[in-house]
Amino acid sequence: MQVLLIDDTRLYREGLTARLAPEAGIERVVAAADSKTALHQLTMLPIDVVLLNMATGGSIALLHAVVAAAPHVPVVALAVADNDDEVIACAEAGVAGYLQRQDSFAELLAVIQSVANGETLCSPRVAATLLRRVATLAAGRRSPPEATNLTAREREVVQLIDQGMSNKEIARRLCIEVRTVKNHVHNILQKLQVRRRGEAAARVRVGAAQQGAGIGR
Repeated sequence: MQVLLIDDTRLYREGLTARLAPEAGIERVVAAADSKTALHQLTMLPIDVVLLNMATGGSIALLHAVVAAAPHVPVVALAVADNDDEVIACAEAGVAGYLQRQDSFAELLAVIQSVANGETLCSPRVAATLLRRVATLAAGRRSPPEATNLTAREREVVQLIDQGMSNKEIARRLCIEVRTVKNHVHNILQKLQVRRRGEAAARVRVGAAQQGAGIGR
């Protein structure tokens, strides 16, 4: 098995590479610190599993790029934050396995073997988050959310949230202040009556899809 590790912190990258290398079943571990290097290695080498440290800068965008470049290669998200938004963003991008910050090296090896065998593996905490997301989507199908009261700018913001962008990234994209983005996010959550950014993005997306399909007409 050939593993690609993506991590922009050199100390962690080199340490985990050295630790994984002698493990049974892992023939080779190659490392990348950025998107350009990672995508090059994906195209040049027969990679079997990708490990992406979610603490890496721009990790969500990088995750989407990796999945798009090699959709047949399973990706394991490492050091997933203990919040629903990141878990859901990983799931929507197509992650096959999760490892949270408190998980052990032995658990990492188990996840690698599982995804290499075509399985999806996650902790009970991550599974609970994903089940809540499924329930939210199901509720949305039963009762399509109304997002028509969002302003044009709020719709832009929620679309960028759906792409996994942070408030800082949205501010740069729209050329506005971060505090302005935060105000927009607050208004969006209130108008859609949800508590999390990911839920707001999901509601708007589901509502748009249902309108396009003519559901509820």
